[in-house]
Amino acid sequence: MAKFLNTTATNFYLEEMVKNSRERLVLISPYLKLNDRLKELLEDKNRLKLDIRLVYGKSVLRPAEAEWLSELKYVRTSFCKNLHAKCYLSEYACIITSLNLYEFSQVNNNEMGVVMEKDADPELYRDAYEEAQRILRISDEDAPISSPDFHSDKKVSAKAVPAKTNDSTPDAAPNGQDATAKPPENNSVSDNNEQSSSDVRYEKLTVGRLAKQMNISKSNLEKALVNKGWISIQNGKQEITDAGLAIGGEPKKGRYGNYIIWPADISLA
Repeated sequence: MAKFLNTTATNFYLEEMVKNSRERLVLISPYLKLNDRLKELLEDKNRLKLDIRLVYGKSVLRPAEAEWLSELKYVRTSFCKNLHAKCYLSEYACIITSLNLYEFSQVNNNEMGVVMEKDADPELYRDAYEEAQRILRISDEDAPISSPDFHSDKKVSAKAVPAKTNDSTPDAAPNGQDATAKPPENNSVSDNNEQSSSDVRYEKLTVGRLAKQMNISKSNLEKALVNKGWISIQNGKQEITDAGLAIGGEPKKGRYGNYIIWPADISLA
């Protein structure tokens, strides 16, 4: 049955979960600034090629976090708008807690939560697992981060890093990230020393970002692309058609699979 956790127990069980996971690890937290111990454990799992998913709810990562994440091949990060849940899940257990994956919270705050094991609470674990999968599905997976200045004091957005040239082919994730970017004409840093998504203008967008721009759901946009004859669905995967190529659609190969980018000014009318 589920077990109550106080602050100390939450940190202990979280470390044990990361350390003992063998198949998969999903860490969902609005804030992402890991302490050294968790970083060490995740680096070890990355060496073992464990599939690790980090979902966060803040669009800006500090340079140190962004640089560290970019070096972990088997750790994928995703951004989920309006995320407030804190859930940490492996193939054998799940922790639901007030604890953020934020260094300050892990050291200073009073936290509580519960841990459930798959074998002891299969129905409860399944419900938590399915909700974690839903959050993953609605999240935008980050492209591998490459910033010109990771060591500066300004914050870096994992979701808004412009490509150096318009015809470059970044090693990007297939779901929800920009592939081809046009750098801003003015490269100066803003007064608050932050780079936001609005600072970058993209000529081509993935379906996830294009849907946000059009203020429609991703699934509705995909249906519209099919209805227009610009893509077809083959074995559950999108395939661009000749008509899609003609209006500027462009197939890409990314780090996590194939995806398609579309002109930012595309019209469905």
